[in-house]
Amino acid sequence: MPEYLAPGVFVEEVRFRSKSIEGVSTSTSAFVGSTLKGPHAAASPPITSFVEFERIYGGLDNLSYSAASDAAPDVPNYMAHAVRAFFENGGQRLYVARTFVPRVDGGGRVVTDHENNFTLPGTEPGVSAYSAALALLESIADISIIAAPGHSALATASFAAVQQALIAHAEKMRYRVAVLDTPAGQTVDQARQTRAKINSSYAALYYPWVVIANPLARLGNKSNPTQITLPPSGFVCGIYARTDIERGVWKAPANEVVRGALHFERDLTKENQDLLNPQGVNCLRSFPGRGHLLWGARTASAAPEWKYVNVRRYCIYLECSIEQGTQWVVFEPNGEPVWANVRQTISAFLNNEWRSGALLGTKPEQAFFVRCDRSTMTQNDIDNGRLICEIGIAPVKPAEFIIFRIGHKTAEAHS
Repeated sequence: MPEYLAPGVFVEEVRFRSKSIEGVSTSTSAFVGSTLKGPHAAASPPITSFVEFERIYGGLDNLSYSAASDAAPDVPNYMAHAVRAFFENGGQRLYVARTFVPRVDGGGRVVTDHENNFTLPGTEPGVSAYSAALALLESIADISIIAAPGHSALATASFAAVQQALIAHAEKMRYRVAVLDTPAGQTVDQARQTRAKINSSYAALYYPWVVIANPLARLGNKSNPTQITLPPSGFVCGIYARTDIERGVWKAPANEVVRGALHFERDLTKENQDLLNPQGVNCLRSFPGRGHLLWGARTASAAPEWKYVNVRRYCIYLECSIEQGTQWVVFEPNGEPVWANVRQTISAFLNNEWRSGALLGTKPEQAFFVRCDRSTMTQNDIDNGRLICEIGIAPVKPAEFIIFRIGHKTAEAHS
């Protein structure tokens, strides 16, 4: 309280409204993988276009992991193609962490391309290189989506280890989801087996790979094929971002066009998806007259409450937004005035979410509840400095199965 020591007129500013919570961003992605060049001791600054990625990490040219010579590159540059697909499909902000094993000569010296001033890659990165790259992303708070385009092209043991590292990273960070690829060329049964080896609500698996026109192909030059097959994660991350921006994170990122796709590596039928969808394998399918679509939105979780990608990501959005928007409560007097302010602040935020269509119910009481009072805290909690708030929500789930029941109606005669 201000001190009044002399007579006079005093004007004070007071706050009549409660604090407010601002929703966090959900569309920022991060990719880990090999590139032609670029820094590998730190993650990139936020990249907003493929041109910017090219300037820092090089273009689409194939990679070479030849440790003994500068032989012609022969490995597709999955990372660069994924970044290109990400921005083509609606992505706007991307972080990159390069996986890198330096090339050494016979004397154990690191080999450098002096003309372009960068260290040449040596052997193909394994799980240790991917883990190191993921660690570089831990300090970046605004990442919501993580992927490793091309990791599914690694040898089986390395692929499985990297996949688990991606899932572990997302679970550790709490506010991220991992977009996973099946290996190239898998059958429907093999894709189901790949899915059966993982179980996490913080991950989603996509199948099959995407075929696009090869931007490196040149007329009369047969060294590069006219088409190239790519892992779907780069496309899917772009679709996540596009859906978040155009509709909201609560909308399932499915029934969306896969921009740039000519077709998919395997032409899946409804019968194929009848086997894959219940197992949580998200399919990419072609439909006559409708185009090439992402046709699945399930997590890799066995828990029914976390079945859908949008429900998992929406809860992450709410948790992160409320955590960041209530930091002012720390060290406030732990009593009824603060509890009431917390209830009002969170209720106002959730009410806005309900009005935007993200929560079920015809009125706010059906969509959510917020409790922060003596029913959520014991005297022992208060004595030990704990303020406990319980929040319940009714999130919108996607309409996967549209059923119209149609029957004959007998016309009634009227006098």
